[in-house]
Amino acid sequence: MDYMEELQKRRTFAIISHPDAGKTTLTEKLLLFGGAIHVAGAVKSNKIKRDTASDFMEIERQRGISVATSVMGFDYQGLRINLLDTPGHKDFAEDTYRTLTAVDSVILVIDCVKGVEAQTERLMEVCRMRKTPVIIFVNKMDREGKNPFDLINELEEKLNITVRPLSWPVSMGMSFRGVYNLYNRSIYLFNPGGNTLPEDEGLAIDDLNGPLVDKLLGDHASQLRDDAALIEGVCDPFEQKEYLDGNVAPVFFGSAINNFGVRELLDTFTAIAPGPGARPADSRVVDPHENKLSGFVFKIHANLDPRHRDRIAFLRICSGKFERNKFYHHVRLGKTLRFRSPASFMAQEKVLIEEAYPGDVIGLYDTGNFKIGDTLTEGERIIFHGIPSFSPEIFKEVVNTDPAKAKQLAKGIEQLSDEGVAQLFTQNQGNRKIIGTVGELQFEVIQYRLLHEYGASCRFSPLEFFKACWITSDDKQKMEAFCRYKTDYLARDKDANLVFFAGSQWDLKYAMEENPGIDFHFTSEFKTAAVNCDPISERVFS
Repeated sequence: MDYMEELQKRRTFAIISHPDAGKTTLTEKLLLFGGAIHVAGAVKSNKIKRDTASDFMEIERQRGISVATSVMGFDYQGLRINLLDTPGHKDFAEDTYRTLTAVDSVILVIDCVKGVEAQTERLMEVCRMRKTPVIIFVNKMDREGKNPFDLINELEEKLNITVRPLSWPVSMGMSFRGVYNLYNRSIYLFNPGGNTLPEDEGLAIDDLNGPLVDKLLGDHASQLRDDAALIEGVCDPFEQKEYLDGNVAPVFFGSAINNFGVRELLDTFTAIAPGPGARPADSRVVDPHENKLSGFVFKIHANLDPRHRDRIAFLRICSGKFERNKFYHHVRLGKTLRFRSPASFMAQEKVLIEEAYPGDVIGLYDTGNFKIGDTLTEGERIIFHGIPSFSPEIFKEVVNTDPAKAKQLAKGIEQLSDEGVAQLFTQNQGNRKIIGTVGELQFEVIQYRLLHEYGASCRFSPLEFFKACWITSDDKQKMEAFCRYKTDYLARDKDANLVFFAGSQWDLKYAMEENPGIDFHFTSEFKTAAVNCDPISERVFS
């Protein structure tokens, strides 16, 4: 199969949602249809005993939430699907934001009972900013939830996007009978259960006013006819281009836990979703049709297999063909590397690959060469945009509770910060380690993983900092003066960039107003000025 054929086969997408909307459950059912698993697991279920494929970390199974993005690849109807299941909890949003840079489209899961929630709005803002095509799956229709028309209005108002239902529910809750697929004009009758493949393929309906609809739906037939007529009368016809441009979001209804509405979602997704798209870099836009390889690391995971203490860098391929054992250029380090055991993934399960194409997400065994945002090419010096670290808002000092395991603790903190689980800052010539996060739950995950993966124990001592921001300046004297007066509020991040800790919102505002020659950055995606490594700051923070 030639390059263009392989390119056209790829579909790479993320599943995003507010916590408990059913995102990971939907992931399991998509894997079931793709043949990647034979029996679907459950995040929280008394009846289904099998664990989910994507939530493979022990802390995820204990807490019933996703704390890290899982990468899963499978084949479906002649296509190669790369699915990324993201954390829904706001404390792990930074991992989700990075993942959104590596996909070409998104499936957004909405709980029909709760509707649009706060984290859903924040995630959708990122998708809208990047013009990422979005399909919406309204889940849990077997429960009593909001009126579907009210949900449609809420989606448009809160997510700031035009929506177009492509399926429509026949009642809900205890009387839920199924869905009518407006896209292919078929009725799918609801059958509870669903940890194995359903047999119902749907019934094609030539005429909603025909007697077959009354026979199938009984008293609900009349309501479906009225609803369908209203939708077709009010909504514009679905146009794939408007979806691909990020202007219209198709909407489907179903129940992921019961494996209902998932087939229709997957079939329509594979028919309309985009293939690999162009990616902006610092000097130009990279087109997937180019024959020279380029790709970027958006995720690093240490100890994916605890038995082997491995470290995997996940690379999104943007152009060209990746080949095993071929030498590639590491742009940041300026050296060539080759990879003997590149792998595709099903969560923590991996398979050795010989080649990969744009849209594919592959795992590279890493001995410490990679950081999030690094670029691989065949020699060109380019850096892909949009993979920043965000300014943390919760800060705690790391206190070692087992001095005999100091090396293990240092290694663990360093590797977890490389993953992007949290940000590591160093003060006083390396003696004081400060962890910065966007949420409290991250500290629990760090403490758990340090103990169970590295055998190191620690506690965290809270610090009264309001915000951390990166600072640069083109004025050496002003930077030196700032460093002298703010010594106790300065640190280095893991890349040796200078960081300022503000004690309060007022302190931050005052520092910015009183130091016009200093640039304050609230993400790490900035071009570091040479003066950032001036002699005074080096003496204080080396």
